[in-house]
Amino acid sequence: MGILLWIIIGVVAGAIAHRVLNSRGGFIGSLVVGLVGALVGGKLAEMLDLHVTGGLVDQFIIATIGAILFLFVWKKVFG
Repeated sequence: MGILLWIIIGVVAGAIAHRVLNSRGGFIGSLVVGLVGALVGGKLAEMLDLHVTGGLVDQFIIATIGAILFLFVWKKVFG
């Protein structure tokens, strides 16, 4: 997957996470939350032995779930 597609998925996943948790974040904030969320979601899927096909939709769902979890923990730890 190209870097541009990673950025797009990261921004959208981060924006959704910000929206779900009623948080503030601009383009860069959404990008960071989304990309870190993709890593968190990927690791979580690996730990839970989830068999994702690696398609675009799967990656987007995993990144969004990971972004929501990451942002939730971030808000609890750093207020």
